[in-house]
Amino acid sequence: MAYAALVSLSHTIDQFLNHHHHHHYSISNHQNQLQITSIHEYTIFLQVLFEDFPHKFVNSLEERIRVLANQAEDMIECFISEQILLANGSNTSPPPRFKFIACIVRVSKYNQNLCYDFDFHELEKLATEIEAVATEVMEITNHLRFFKDTRAVDSVFGFHGDLLAIKERLCGEPSKLQVIPIVGMGGIGKTTLARNAYLDPLIIECFDVRAWVTVSQDYSEEQILLGLLEIIPHVILTNVSNEEKVYKILKGRKYLIVMDDMWSTKVWDDVRRIFPDDDNGSRVVLTTRLLDVAAYADSSSPLHEIRLMDIDQSWDLLQSKAFAPGERCPYELEHIGKKIAGGCRGLPLAIVVIGGLLSTLSRTRSSWEEVAENVKWAINSTKDGHIEKILSLSYAHLPHHLRPCFLYIGAFPEDHEIRASKLVKLWAVEGFIMKSSVSKGFEEMGEEYLEDFVKRSLVLVSERKSNGKIKSCRLHDVIRQLCIGKAEQEKFLLHVTDRKVEEKNTIQNYRRLCITQFDLGCLGKIHGSTTRAIICFSRPTDSPPQNLRHLKFLRVLDLVYDHLNLYYGDQIAWIPSQVFESFHLRYFVFNFPSTPCGYMYKNILEGMSSLRNLQTLIVLSRKNKTCKVNLPFEIWSMPQLRHLVCNYFGQLPNPDQERETTCALENLHTLSAVTNLLCTKSIVQMIPNVKKLDRMRVIGSLPNLQVLKLRDCNYCWNQWETSEGGFLELKYLLICNSNLKYWITETSHFPRLISLVLHNFRYLEEIPDGIGEIPTLELIELKNCRKTLADSAERIQEEQQDYGNDAFQKNKGFFRK
Repeated sequence: MAYAALVSLSHTIDQFLNHHHHHHYSISNHQNQLQITSIHEYTIFLQVLFEDFPHKFVNSLEERIRVLANQAEDMIECFISEQILLANGSNTSPPPRFKFIACIVRVSKYNQNLCYDFDFHELEKLATEIEAVATEVMEITNHLRFFKDTRAVDSVFGFHGDLLAIKERLCGEPSKLQVIPIVGMGGIGKTTLARNAYLDPLIIECFDVRAWVTVSQDYSEEQILLGLLEIIPHVILTNVSNEEKVYKILKGRKYLIVMDDMWSTKVWDDVRRIFPDDDNGSRVVLTTRLLDVAAYADSSSPLHEIRLMDIDQSWDLLQSKAFAPGERCPYELEHIGKKIAGGCRGLPLAIVVIGGLLSTLSRTRSSWEEVAENVKWAINSTKDGHIEKILSLSYAHLPHHLRPCFLYIGAFPEDHEIRASKLVKLWAVEGFIMKSSVSKGFEEMGEEYLEDFVKRSLVLVSERKSNGKIKSCRLHDVIRQLCIGKAEQEKFLLHVTDRKVEEKNTIQNYRRLCITQFDLGCLGKIHGSTTRAIICFSRPTDSPPQNLRHLKFLRVLDLVYDHLNLYYGDQIAWIPSQVFESFHLRYFVFNFPSTPCGYMYKNILEGMSSLRNLQTLIVLSRKNKTCKVNLPFEIWSMPQLRHLVCNYFGQLPNPDQERETTCALENLHTLSAVTNLLCTKSIVQMIPNVKKLDRMRVIGSLPNLQVLKLRDCNYCWNQWETSEGGFLELKYLLICNSNLKYWITETSHFPRLISLVLHNFRYLEEIPDGIGEIPTLELIELKNCRKTLADSAERIQEEQQDYGNDAFQKNKGFFRK
């Protein structure tokens, strides 16, 4: 993808030109520095043109730009790496007499064992090629400027009868175990129908046990069993197979199991033994695109085949997505709108996505007619009017700055609950989030990008936070396939398999690798000098990666299968020492051993200081409170750090010592799970811009703090008395598992508080009156607290309503007397 390559190159050159004096490297030849500056100017120019003319670039021209940008970035990053090695006294670097141009051109020969056979004119030649492409693009866009136009829970829409029929089969006769197959083409609404039935209150009440498992094409029986065991509540069973565990858990209970997206009859052969038939009305729902798979599980059970929408249903659905609730389509657009709806051939997903596209366009006949013509072309260009052609129109209309962000979402596994915070962090470290013209941070801009995808109906929201922001999201499987196809087509991202690792030339063409169902020990086989990101979704194996020396330009390395389920031991924890030579690393996630000791512990302590460009560091370990990850003093020599997260950090090292490497972490926004945080004057000065604190036990004043989460405050915290000026920017306060008895505060101590969340309070009798008088307060959420605490929340609600605060809401549950 040309635009993503330009953005990445721009960030790299900007860092090189503006920050090299901090990193002990420099350009000795003035002419070479001018060439780099010239490349930077052309990069910015091309980037702006892509943003102004998102649909006008010829594919061949985009490919030339992508290749040139990647080559330039490889050269510059290679030079930086060599200079760092020289500064550290490494003997593996070329002699210092070589000037900048001599060092960097060896990238073109990088796959030939880093030989030092230099071409002194390579940089100049590359700069000339980039200039020529920029000139060619300028001529095209000068012509285009004259003609540029002026465009600046899923519903079961139309399928209420289908939902009613499925609910009747779930709750009605017969009492024996019944398999209910839902069949239809991709994007027709099978999963949406099944999910709405699964979440229906009547269905929830009807069954003792419910579980949902996504099968997909790349399934394994063990994954299905583990998926069910993670969802179904049960007592721990030992010395039995997972198959037997599931059977025993379901035995004697009325259950509903949904097996979504089945592609093979073999799946049913593998799992049919785990479903007992106790004649109690249990049900298994299957969704599939294939009639033979639908009919295979139970030949006596009628298929529920979803039909395509008629023109009236299609038009109603399109309007609901193209316009705001209660808004009607202008009369002059009705005819062309119905034409667009008809062109989607009754396929709900296509209608939803095209409706999302229309909602972003100007409401003129010309813009809608262009969409109508493109839909018609997409339908006619394939024999069966395949949905991917229609969905590609929505991708083609994405602004260039959103395209790499969209393709990145395709890296996550099918039906994966994607945490918005992780996704935004990855976008930020890759340089895909544009600088805002107003004072918005990368995280806030990234959240707006994600909301944009939701408005375009490209991304589905799974859960929102109490403040309305997206907490997690997912992709429809058809949309995900579109992402994967486009990402591979544009050499943006590759899903790695064992076979592709052996095809070294294939790997080397991609900057980003996503690893699923793959032995991590094979990472050492990837000789990808161009690889910038490795994201792992593979479960740990007995052969962790041993050598990553060939991946020296890595920016993203995520070696944790699932941040929410840390049950798979410490295999991934043994990280090759070469990782700590990755000067360019910006995002690093790994498991830490339950009992840190020996080589691994020493490795992390000594290696941390080399990662001076690191922006996100996430260290996860088993939830063992006797095991604390004690961060080294070198944490104060990582000036780019924005997010520091661990599920159990020890105390932060004291920064008071006078060392040359000590610097304030002015970019640090998130500090999670540090025990006994001592907010001395020196500590506060070192982390002045922290906006989110999580799991603190001893806290103090931070001027920009917006989110504070206090967990497991079970000792040494009987009384909390706040003071003036302590939490001036705080918007979200969560306190969980606390022995707090007395809370003394005033309205002015939390002047911007929006959400107050209190869980598991044994002793606190009431919420302070001052909290109830905060004018910005919108939410109080209580769970498992004393009845008197709930009564005080009731009084606050009444007071807020008297103040005219209609936005205020109160959630409560599980009270103690």
